[in-house]
Amino acid sequence: MAQEWKCSGLRWSAQGPVLTWDGGRRSPLSWGKRVGFGVAAGGVRQCVGARGHPCPLRAAVSGRSAGARCEECARLDRAHSVAADGIADDPRPYHVYLAWFGPGLVKVGITAVERGSARLLEQGAVCFTWLGAGPLMAARRTEELLRAALRVPDRIPYAVKRAVRAALPDTEEERADEIREVYGKAVRLGGWPESLAPEPFLAVDHVRAFGLADAPAASGEVRELVAGGSLGGELVAAAGPDLHLAGSDGVVVLDTRLMRGWELVPAAGGEVAFPVRHFETPPDHRQDGLF
Repeated sequence: MAQEWKCSGLRWSAQGPVLTWDGGRRSPLSWGKRVGFGVAAGGVRQCVGARGHPCPLRAAVSGRSAGARCEECARLDRAHSVAADGIADDPRPYHVYLAWFGPGLVKVGITAVERGSARLLEQGAVCFTWLGAGPLMAARRTEELLRAALRVPDRIPYAVKRAVRAALPDTEEERADEIREVYGKAVRLGGWPESLAPEPFLAVDHVRAFGLADAPAASGEVRELVAGGSLGGELVAAAGPDLHLAGSDGVVVLDTRLMRGWELVPAAGGEVAFPVRHFETPPDHRQDGLF
């Protein structure tokens, strides 16, 4: 019987993307590396639990769920999330940032200063700049100020990010244009919390870190994993939780969050035997062991 593995997610290190597995195993990924796995026939995707605790119900979850959690575990996980204002007394300093994901796609967000740029890599930000740093609630108020005054969102769907990666400008200067413009508007706003220390504009570009500079454009994305299905391909790029895999049918994007909760087995070949959604022309989002 083939050994079964359970993926716990894609992490970003200083050396690049790393797939992590239950039990602490790690699979560093590099461009050109072959990725191949399958789901055994009859397999069922189970809830991954919350905050490091297993799901008490061992509930089955949808193959399309990026969170891989049942309703109750998702509620518990959200209740302790900074993003959901579940932690108001965190004493750590926080950065406020502007991130750009493609033409017309700028968002504002916060991340703990001690995490550096890890949050931006995890989100798939093509480039970003810091706006300022300070206490959590000051960072949160600044984020809300930009959302209200400049109509800059704090969330952009991953499906939208994926669809525009093939249309990125060629130069770092061009890729920084939109966050430079929003940064200029942000620093001219009144009402910034006094406890938030402003930071100068400095665009950090992730195109090379993601391997997107020379990667062929993806034609679609894996919609879900299913029992009896498999996937194989050569890793040509990665951004956020996504792996761009080149196989016999071109390049497809796999959101590694869809791997969580399944028991996976090694698989050979370069085909994709999971449902795939093919990209269409992106709409205008401009704002006003297995391997």
